[in-house]
Amino acid sequence: MPEPDLHRLVACEYCDALYERTSLAPGERATCLRCGGALYRESAHAYRRLLPLVTTALILFLISNTYPIVEMDLKGVRTQTTLWGAVQALQADHMTLVAMLVFATTILFPLSEMLMMCYLLVPMARKRMPPGFDSIVRGIRQTRPWGMIEVFMIGVLVTVVKLSSMAQVLPGVALWSFGALVVVLAAMLSFDPRDLWHYLETPDADDVPPGSPDATS
Repeated sequence: MPEPDLHRLVACEYCDALYERTSLAPGERATCLRCGGALYRESAHAYRRLLPLVTTALILFLISNTYPIVEMDLKGVRTQTTLWGAVQALQADHMTLVAMLVFATTILFPLSEMLMMCYLLVPMARKRMPPGFDSIVRGIRQTRPWGMIEVFMIGVLVTVVKLSSMAQVLPGVALWSFGALVVVLAAMLSFDPRDLWHYLETPDADDVPPGSPDATS
């Protein structure tokens, strides 16, 4: 009996059962026979749109951190702030720990993940392996849980609703771009970075010649 290809092995993260990855039809999901946990999904379509999603997320992230989030008019006094301005205001109020937490979860970790994804996906689009591929994939998985832009967005919306009774609140450009960014990030985060191994080592279905063992109907 031939030995399985080690690069195609996948372990269940719930019970550590080991399986060999097989091709799935669009929309299908592989589950563990022992515990029923999810192993992986068919993600070819997600992979093809991943680089455009990351590029869009970077553009929206730049807009969200450049333009004001909200603008308030209180008795003729108009003020506005950006995300970085909010971090600076927390620091000025001697809430250094909170300022660092906001900076890390809304700027540092989300930006790090997007840059790491670009670092991997741009060479992969040219069928090349970027240096440090395995370390970057692990870095993405470790960074991802700490990105909390959606939590920040909910907090901003709650604050806007509460302040609207005391002052005229005008949504800024960054508020709309933050909303779009949350949607794009949700689509981007649905892709497991561990699947990048599969697409790096396996040719696209369009590149497989008809009649070869890897060709699917």
